[in-house]
Amino acid sequence: MEKLYELAKVLRSKNSGPFELTLDILFDDKEKYDHVKNSGKLTAESVSVLYHVEIESIRHLVFFDQALGIKITLLREVSSGTIGDRDVYGAQQHAPLMNILID
Repeated sequence: MEKLYELAKVLRSKNSGPFELTLDILFDDKEKYDHVKNSGKLTAESVSVLYHVEIESIRHLVFFDQALGIKITLLREVSSGTIGDRDVYGAQQHAPLMNILID
């Protein structure tokens, strides 16, 4: 078993407007991308558990085969820049993905 961060070339997060957060997982190797994609470990259900959000908060979970990338977009609990926002740019939200174990 390997952790997702060991397989991915890039793991990052960013705002997708003030109300959404996008998580990007990019690979530099098709074999690694296919391994993660086919593992069944990245689903709306697993992301909702990992981020402690309702499954309805996950707007998109898309596998882009041509780009060897996975994009996950979820609703932010607090809009960017408002009181209570701890990460105005959404740049530190990818960490929970890092340790997902891929069989």
